[in-house]
Amino acid sequence: LQELQSSGRGRFLLEHAMPFSAFLTDSFGRQHNYLRISLTEKCNLRCQYCMPEEGVQLTPKSELLTAQEIISLARLFVKEGVEKIRLTGGEPLIRPDVVDIVGQLYKLEGLKTIAVTTNGINLARLLPRLKEAGLNAINISLDTLVPAKFEFIVRRKGFHKVMEGIHKATELGYRPVKVNCVVMRGFNEDELLGFVDFTKDLPLDVRFIEYMPFDGNKWNFKKMVSYKEMLDTIKQRWPELEKLPCEASSTAKSYKVPHFQGQISFITSMSEHFCGSCNRLRITADGNLKVCLFGNSEVSLRDHLRSGASEEELVQIIGAAVGRKKKQHAGMFNISQMKNRPMILI
Repeated sequence: LQELQSSGRGRFLLEHAMPFSAFLTDSFGRQHNYLRISLTEKCNLRCQYCMPEEGVQLTPKSELLTAQEIISLARLFVKEGVEKIRLTGGEPLIRPDVVDIVGQLYKLEGLKTIAVTTNGINLARLLPRLKEAGLNAINISLDTLVPAKFEFIVRRKGFHKVMEGIHKATELGYRPVKVNCVVMRGFNEDELLGFVDFTKDLPLDVRFIEYMPFDGNKWNFKKMVSYKEMLDTIKQRWPELEKLPCEASSTAKSYKVPHFQGQISFITSMSEHFCGSCNRLRITADGNLKVCLFGNSEVSLRDHLRSGASEEELVQIIGAAVGRKKKQHAGMFNISQMKNRPMILI
């Protein structure tokens, strides 16, 4: 060992042959190398399944993470083994310093992917600058291909801007451009085939997401369309649909119509959870760490950061929270009874 330590290459090997960070590994052996950071609680849309009708009480700006705090926390997580960071909201692209935040993240050594999930309204305008700053991947939320229905679901105008954003992303070479579609019975389950068709000539990955219970979204079981039901509907039209291989930690089950440029996926959080391979952690805009989207336990990293906690202390606090992560979420019926933030505040 001493010999190894004294030689340059040996030292390098010892340092880099370290197992994955113990702090980001939970008691079920899940390694968390994917961090989602919410940049804001605000949004320029009012989607029915995300935002309660009466709106939400926004956190005062002084209690939200500053760009510097976001970068400090990101640096810490990347040092511990996080390889992918996704910026979310609210709507992340309404944050005035979003391009700068992407640029700062891009400088973090060890970070392989910087992604953003957006409603697409500001995307066409900002994307050239975001790409230049280092943005690697894009998810765009779109629940309908019918402009009038879009206005009904999101309670705002803007359908054509979203479409423009999707086309801009494909033009700028993003592959695939992921399109997130929350499927709700009585709303848009009649559009499944239209969305599959959308992947014919564009390099999209349309991801059908099972409707999930969140505070204020009036969830009920009858509105949820399970992935099996969606798959059946699609296979009646395209019996040749083929299943694609997927990564272990993937939340999506992917399929493709042969000869289509794009593909489709199903996010089955409700009917077939993927908690066993979960590799993600979340930081809310007000600086709380959530180890599970559906769990209501949170730890304020912001408060520790602002009270001058050292890096070591922060890592210990994060490690303790990750260590308390449960084996799986409580299941759709229990989740719907649980107190949790509305989706917009996660």
